[in-house]
Amino acid sequence: MPQSRAVIARAQGKPVTLETINVPDPGPGEALVRVRACGVCHTDLHYREGAITNEYPFLLGHEAAGVVEQVGEGVGGLDPGDYVILAWRAPCGLCRSCVRGKPWYCFDSRNAAQPMTLEDGTRLSPALGIGAFTELTLVAAGQAVKVDPAAKPEAAGLLGCGVMAGWGAAVNTGEVKRGETVAVFGCGGVGDAAIAGAAMAGARRIIAVDIDDRKLEWAIQFGATDTINSRHGDPVERIRELTGGHGVDVAVEAVGRPETYKQAFYARDLAGRMVQVGVPDPAMTIELPMIELFGRGGALKSSWYGDCLPSRDFPLLVDAYLAGRFDLDRFVSETIGLEDVEEAFAKMERGEVLRSVVVL
Repeated sequence: MPQSRAVIARAQGKPVTLETINVPDPGPGEALVRVRACGVCHTDLHYREGAITNEYPFLLGHEAAGVVEQVGEGVGGLDPGDYVILAWRAPCGLCRSCVRGKPWYCFDSRNAAQPMTLEDGTRLSPALGIGAFTELTLVAAGQAVKVDPAAKPEAAGLLGCGVMAGWGAAVNTGEVKRGETVAVFGCGGVGDAAIAGAAMAGARRIIAVDIDDRKLEWAIQFGATDTINSRHGDPVERIRELTGGHGVDVAVEAVGRPETYKQAFYARDLAGRMVQVGVPDPAMTIELPMIELFGRGGALKSSWYGDCLPSRDFPLLVDAYLAGRFDLDRFVSETIGLEDVEEAFAKMERGEVLRSVVVL
């Protein structure tokens, strides 16, 4: 059984540790992947803090690209040496959503059947069914999506979670169309990906909203036409000023807080669309007048993983990146080693980076 160095969260709120783990050889339907790069995502911090589940110890990391080392029995279309991005959604093809033709909502997404373990045999819980802050990881074969190997792993891997979530929130869930107006609340990695997606879709005005001037400068680089620092005034009123008094066609909430949800709700034009992609704390609640829900019309949507179909969207966005139409490199603030993940969490919490990326 192969062994690998890995970043482990053993207890709630405690610093992560770098340890040796056991990684099984792939069984039926599984693939062993040598990780080349893995982004440090807020979701990993949520796991460390116990905000998702308390099934410690966790093998953190999920936003990754790598190369297939081995495949198990019955795996087709995937071979050793294939360059892949790891997806935390691998549609089963059999659940009620898949058979309705909506595999991006798959309710029985595939993961590896065999557990990875600590050296003493303790079973690990892999973040989002992947666990990629490690040299080797075991996944379901359907989670390994082949893409053009010309794409740098530190850029390509970001499509495995945050960038895909944001881009898809605008393009897949929000269905931004040419000539529409868009506001994005929260200009971290997910929000900036939503801005980039709206720009690629042909939005004529893209308004970035945040409380950090540095992040608003980053947003301009991804395609924002206007910026609003909401510390200095009501962003809803300013958005209306920028849209002829109407509000935007699509508002994307990429923070996951009641305050920004309400701002996005009211920033829409009549019959406008709102997309929530920011992940809230489970204890958060929101209150809105029912007459506003009825009277404003339109659509209020949640976006899970950008409503993406990895087998379709990962190659599409890698091709756009290689053609110079989608600047994935701009999301990479720094490259680090496995031993630097704890400090990367601190930088992320201070708002100093879009993405720290572990390179192996």
